[in-house]
Amino acid sequence: MLLIGSHVGFKKDTQLLGSLEEALSYGATTFMFYTGAPQNTMRSNIDKELTKRALEKMNNQDIDYTKVIVHAPYIVNLANNKDQDKYKFSIRFLKEEVKRCEELGIKYLVLHPGSHVGLGVDLGIKNIIDALNIILEESNVTILLETMAGKGSELGSTFKEIKKIITGVKNKDKIGVCMDTCHLNDAGYHVEDFDQLLNYFDEVVGINYLKCIHINDSKNEKSSHKDRHENIGFGTIGFDSLIKIIYHEKLKKIPKILETPYIGKIAPYKEEIKMIREKRFNPDMKEEIEKAG
Repeated sequence: MLLIGSHVGFKKDTQLLGSLEEALSYGATTFMFYTGAPQNTMRSNIDKELTKRALEKMNNQDIDYTKVIVHAPYIVNLANNKDQDKYKFSIRFLKEEVKRCEELGIKYLVLHPGSHVGLGVDLGIKNIIDALNIILEESNVTILLETMAGKGSELGSTFKEIKKIITGVKNKDKIGVCMDTCHLNDAGYHVEDFDQLLNYFDEVVGINYLKCIHINDSKNEKSSHKDRHENIGFGTIGFDSLIKIIYHEKLKKIPKILETPYIGKIAPYKEEIKMIREKRFNPDMKEEIEKAG
Protein backbone atom coordinates (compact mmCIF):
# COMPACT_ATOMS: atom_id res chain seq x y z
CA MET A 1 0.00 0.00 0.00
CA LEU A 2 1.24 3.47 -0.91
CA LEU A 3 1.85 5.48 2.28
CA ILE A 4 0.81 8.95 1.13
CA GLY A 5 -0.87 11.72 3.11
CA SER A 6 -0.62 15.36 4.09
CA HIS A 7 -0.57 17.81 6.93
CA VAL A 8 -4.04 17.99 8.51
CA GLY A 9 -5.60 20.01 11.31
CA PHE A 10 -5.96 19.03 14.96
CA LYS A 11 -8.89 20.89 16.48
CA LYS A 12 -9.80 21.11 20.16
CA ASP A 13 -13.29 19.61 19.73
CA THR A 14 -12.42 16.73 17.38
CA GLN A 15 -8.68 16.19 17.93
CA LEU A 16 -7.26 12.95 16.44
CA LEU A 17 -10.65 11.83 15.12
CA GLY A 18 -11.02 15.08 13.19
CA SER A 19 -7.46 14.77 11.86
CA LEU A 20 -8.20 11.25 10.62
CA GLU A 21 -11.47 12.23 8.96
CA GLU A 22 -9.77 15.11 7.15
CA ALA A 23 -7.01 12.78 5.94
CA LEU A 24 -9.57 10.23 4.71
CA SER A 25 -11.39 12.97 2.79
CA TYR A 26 -8.18 13.47 0.78
CA GLY A 27 -7.81 9.76 -0.01
CA ALA A 28 -4.77 9.54 2.26
CA THR A 29 -3.33 6.44 3.93
CA THR A 30 -1.34 8.39 6.53
CA PHE A 31 -1.14 11.96 7.84
CA MET A 32 0.75 14.48 9.95
CA PHE A 33 -0.51 17.07 12.42
CA TYR A 34 0.53 19.56 15.11
CA THR A 35 -1.02 18.91 18.52
CA GLY A 36 -1.72 22.66 18.74
CA ALA A 37 -0.88 25.83 16.84
CA PRO A 38 2.78 25.63 15.71
CA GLN A 39 3.42 29.30 16.54
CA ASN A 40 2.31 29.31 20.20
CA THR A 41 2.17 27.27 23.42
CA MET A 42 -1.62 26.96 23.72
CA ARG A 43 -2.55 23.29 24.05
CA SER A 44 -5.80 21.55 24.99
CA ASN A 45 -5.87 18.34 27.00
CA ILE A 46 -5.85 15.12 25.00
CA ASP A 47 -9.33 13.58 24.89
CA LYS A 48 -8.92 9.83 25.43
CA GLU A 49 -12.38 9.01 24.04
CA LEU A 50 -11.68 10.86 20.75
CA THR A 51 -8.33 9.09 20.52
CA LYS A 52 -10.01 5.71 21.08
CA ARG A 53 -12.63 6.39 18.41
CA ALA A 54 -9.93 7.50 15.97
CA LEU A 55 -7.91 4.32 16.55
CA GLU A 56 -10.98 2.15 15.98
CA LYS A 57 -11.73 3.97 12.74
CA MET A 58 -8.12 3.61 11.59
CA ASN A 59 -8.30 -0.13 12.14
CA ASN A 60 -11.46 -0.28 10.04
CA GLN A 61 -9.82 1.82 7.31
CA ASP A 62 -6.62 -0.27 7.41
CA ILE A 63 -4.44 2.73 8.32
CA ASP A 64 -1.19 1.88 10.11
CA TYR A 65 -1.14 4.18 13.14
CA THR A 66 2.61 3.65 13.59
CA LYS A 67 3.10 5.63 10.37
CA VAL A 68 1.12 8.68 11.53
CA ILE A 69 3.37 11.67 12.31
CA VAL A 70 3.27 14.64 14.70
CA HIS A 71 5.26 17.78 13.92
CA ALA A 72 6.85 19.77 16.74
CA PRO A 73 5.98 23.51 16.95
CA TYR A 74 8.18 26.12 15.27
CA ILE A 75 8.73 28.03 18.50
CA VAL A 76 11.14 25.35 19.78
CA ASN A 77 14.81 26.14 19.14
CA LEU A 78 17.22 23.70 20.74
CA ALA A 79 20.32 25.24 19.09
CA ASN A 80 20.29 28.58 20.89
CA ASN A 81 21.25 28.73 24.56
CA LYS A 82 22.26 32.40 24.50
CA ASP A 83 19.16 33.10 26.60
CA GLN A 84 19.09 30.28 29.15
CA ASP A 85 15.44 30.87 30.04
CA LYS A 86 14.35 30.45 26.41
CA TYR A 87 16.60 27.41 25.98
CA LYS A 88 15.16 25.74 29.09
CA PHE A 89 11.67 26.64 27.87
CA SER A 90 12.33 24.90 24.52
CA ILE A 91 13.46 21.75 26.32
CA ARG A 92 10.54 21.82 28.74
CA PHE A 93 7.96 22.48 26.03
CA LEU A 94 9.32 19.77 23.73
CA LYS A 95 9.23 17.31 26.64
CA GLU A 96 5.54 18.20 27.02
CA GLU A 97 4.98 17.61 23.29
CA VAL A 98 6.62 14.20 23.63
CA LYS A 99 4.22 13.39 26.49
CA ARG A 100 1.26 14.47 24.33
CA CYS A 101 2.49 12.14 21.59
CA GLU A 102 2.73 9.35 24.15
CA GLU A 103 -0.85 10.04 25.27
CA LEU A 104 -1.96 9.82 21.63
CA GLY A 105 0.13 6.71 21.02
CA ILE A 106 2.15 8.47 18.31
CA LYS A 107 5.56 6.98 17.53
CA TYR A 108 7.27 9.78 15.56
CA LEU A 109 7.73 13.50 16.24
CA VAL A 110 9.34 15.60 13.49
CA LEU A 111 11.58 18.43 14.71
CA HIS A 112 13.38 21.33 13.02
CA PRO A 113 16.87 20.97 14.58
CA GLY A 114 17.18 24.69 15.32
CA SER A 115 19.09 27.88 14.43
CA HIS A 116 22.32 28.86 16.15
CA VAL A 117 21.59 32.63 15.72
CA GLY A 118 25.24 33.64 15.75
CA LEU A 119 26.59 31.11 18.25
CA GLY A 120 28.23 29.11 15.45
CA VAL A 121 27.58 25.68 13.98
CA ASP A 122 29.58 23.66 16.52
CA LEU A 123 28.02 25.22 19.60
CA GLY A 124 24.57 25.12 18.03
CA ILE A 125 24.93 21.39 17.37
CA LYS A 126 26.23 20.80 20.90
CA ASN A 127 23.19 22.61 22.31
CA ILE A 128 20.84 20.44 20.22
CA ILE A 129 22.58 17.27 21.39
CA ASP A 130 22.50 18.31 25.06
CA ALA A 131 18.79 19.14 24.83
CA LEU A 132 17.87 15.93 23.00
CA ASN A 133 19.72 13.82 25.55
CA ILE A 134 17.54 15.37 28.27
CA ILE A 135 14.30 15.04 26.28
CA LEU A 136 14.90 11.47 25.10
CA GLU A 137 16.06 10.15 28.48
CA GLU A 138 12.71 8.58 29.29
CA SER A 139 10.90 8.94 25.97
CA ASN A 140 8.81 6.35 24.14
CA VAL A 141 8.69 8.66 21.11
CA THR A 142 11.28 8.84 18.33
CA ILE A 143 12.30 12.38 17.35
CA LEU A 144 12.95 12.82 13.64
CA LEU A 145 15.39 15.57 12.68
CA GLU A 146 14.10 17.33 9.57
CA THR A 147 16.56 18.17 6.80
CA MET A 148 16.51 21.95 6.43
CA ALA A 149 17.04 24.45 3.58
CA GLY A 150 19.83 26.36 5.36
CA LYS A 151 17.93 29.62 5.69
CA GLY A 152 19.72 32.08 7.97
CA SER A 153 21.57 30.14 10.67
CA GLU A 154 19.46 26.98 10.37
CA LEU A 155 21.25 23.76 11.28
CA GLY A 156 20.54 20.42 9.64
CA SER A 157 20.81 21.55 6.02
CA THR A 158 23.60 19.03 5.37
CA PHE A 159 23.66 15.31 6.04
CA LYS A 160 26.94 15.78 7.89
CA GLU A 161 25.31 18.14 10.39
CA ILE A 162 22.44 15.67 10.88
CA LYS A 163 24.98 12.90 11.43
CA LYS A 164 26.87 14.97 14.04
CA ILE A 165 23.68 15.42 16.02
CA ILE A 166 22.78 11.71 15.83
CA THR A 167 26.33 10.74 16.84
CA GLY A 168 26.00 12.83 20.02
CA VAL A 169 22.58 11.48 20.99
CA LYS A 170 22.87 8.71 23.57
CA ASN A 171 19.53 7.00 22.92
CA LYS A 172 20.07 6.08 19.25
CA ASP A 173 16.84 4.05 19.17
CA LYS A 174 14.84 7.25 19.70
CA ILE A 175 16.39 9.45 17.00
CA GLY A 176 15.78 9.46 13.25
CA VAL A 177 15.49 11.65 10.16
CA CYS A 178 12.70 13.22 8.13
CA MET A 179 13.77 14.29 4.64
CA ASP A 180 12.03 17.27 3.04
CA THR A 181 12.36 17.37 -0.76
CA CYS A 182 11.95 21.16 -1.00
CA HIS A 183 14.54 21.68 1.73
CA LEU A 184 16.95 19.24 0.08
CA ASN A 185 16.67 21.10 -3.21
CA ASP A 186 17.06 24.51 -1.59
CA ALA A 187 20.05 23.25 0.44
CA GLY A 188 21.81 22.25 -2.80
CA TYR A 189 21.16 18.52 -3.12
CA HIS A 190 20.32 16.97 -6.50
CA VAL A 191 16.83 15.69 -5.72
CA GLU A 192 16.30 14.75 -9.38
CA ASP A 193 19.07 12.12 -8.99
CA PHE A 194 17.50 10.56 -5.93
CA ASP A 195 19.27 7.19 -6.16
CA GLN A 196 22.63 8.91 -5.82
CA LEU A 197 21.30 11.21 -3.09
CA LEU A 198 19.90 8.27 -1.12
CA ASN A 199 23.18 6.36 -1.45
CA TYR A 200 25.06 9.40 -0.14
CA PHE A 201 22.61 9.73 2.76
CA ASP A 202 23.17 6.06 3.57
CA GLU A 203 26.94 6.54 3.55
CA VAL A 204 26.87 9.63 5.79
CA VAL A 205 23.88 9.05 8.09
CA GLY A 206 22.50 5.56 7.46
CA ILE A 207 19.25 4.78 5.65
CA ASN A 208 18.02 2.95 8.76
CA TYR A 209 17.49 6.39 10.36
CA LEU A 210 15.14 7.60 7.59
CA LYS A 211 11.56 7.32 8.92
CA CYS A 212 9.53 9.98 7.05
CA ILE A 213 9.66 12.13 3.90
CA HIS A 214 7.97 15.48 3.35
CA ILE A 215 7.04 15.61 -0.34
CA ASN A 216 7.10 19.20 -1.54
CA ASP A 217 8.03 20.89 -4.78
CA SER A 218 10.08 24.09 -4.52
CA LYS A 219 9.54 27.63 -5.76
CA ASN A 220 13.32 28.10 -5.76
CA GLU A 221 16.35 27.09 -7.74
CA LYS A 222 18.77 24.61 -6.21
CA SER A 223 21.01 26.01 -3.44
CA SER A 224 18.79 29.07 -2.87
CA HIS A 225 18.49 28.38 0.89
CA LYS A 226 15.04 30.00 0.88
CA ASP A 227 12.58 27.23 1.89
CA ARG A 228 9.47 28.11 -0.15
CA HIS A 229 7.24 25.12 -0.88
CA GLU A 230 5.36 24.69 -4.14
CA ASN A 231 2.55 22.37 -5.22
CA ILE A 232 3.53 19.03 -6.69
CA GLY A 233 4.75 19.44 -10.28
CA PHE A 234 4.54 23.24 -10.30
CA GLY A 235 8.05 23.91 -9.00
CA THR A 236 11.70 23.49 -9.91
CA ILE A 237 11.93 19.85 -8.76
CA GLY A 238 9.15 18.66 -11.04
CA PHE A 239 6.46 16.00 -10.96
CA ASP A 240 8.48 13.12 -12.44
CA SER A 241 11.33 13.52 -9.95
CA LEU A 242 8.90 13.55 -7.01
CA ILE A 243 7.02 10.51 -8.32
CA LYS A 244 10.30 8.57 -8.47
CA ILE A 245 10.88 9.39 -4.80
CA ILE A 246 7.33 8.53 -3.73
CA TYR A 247 7.44 5.15 -5.47
CA HIS A 248 11.08 4.36 -4.69
CA GLU A 249 11.57 0.68 -3.89
CA LYS A 250 13.61 1.40 -0.74
CA LEU A 251 10.98 3.77 0.68
CA LYS A 252 7.86 1.59 0.54
CA LYS A 253 7.44 1.46 4.32
CA ILE A 254 8.17 5.16 4.88
CA PRO A 255 5.26 7.64 5.13
CA LYS A 256 5.28 10.45 2.55
CA ILE A 257 3.64 13.67 3.73
CA LEU A 258 2.55 16.63 1.58
CA GLU A 259 3.08 20.13 3.00
CA THR A 260 2.27 22.00 -0.19
CA PRO A 261 0.62 25.47 -0.23
CA TYR A 262 -3.13 25.99 -0.17
CA ILE A 263 -4.69 27.25 -3.40
CA GLY A 264 -6.37 30.38 -2.10
CA LYS A 265 -7.98 29.04 1.07
CA ILE A 266 -8.41 25.49 -0.25
CA ALA A 267 -6.21 22.50 0.63
CA PRO A 268 -4.94 20.87 -2.60
CA TYR A 269 -4.19 17.49 -1.05
CA LYS A 270 -7.07 15.48 -2.51
CA GLU A 271 -6.12 16.56 -6.03
CA GLU A 272 -2.40 16.09 -5.45
CA ILE A 273 -2.87 12.60 -4.01
CA LYS A 274 -5.03 11.76 -7.03
CA MET A 275 -2.22 12.88 -9.36
CA ILE A 276 0.28 10.84 -7.36
CA ARG A 277 -1.84 7.70 -7.47
CA GLU A 278 -2.42 8.07 -11.21
CA LYS A 279 1.23 9.08 -11.78
CA ARG A 280 -0.07 11.78 -14.10
CA PHE A 281 0.50 15.51 -13.69
CA ASN A 282 -2.48 17.81 -14.10
CA PRO A 283 -1.18 21.24 -15.20
CA ASP A 284 -4.67 22.70 -14.70
CA MET A 285 -4.98 21.62 -11.06
CA LYS A 286 -4.52 25.08 -9.55
CA GLU A 287 -6.98 26.69 -11.93
CA GLU A 288 -9.55 23.95 -11.35
CA ILE A 289 -9.29 24.34 -7.56
CA GLU A 290 -9.62 28.11 -7.79
CA LYS A 291 -12.73 27.81 -9.95
CA ALA A 292 -14.27 25.20 -7.64
CA GLY A 293 -13.58 27.42 -4.63
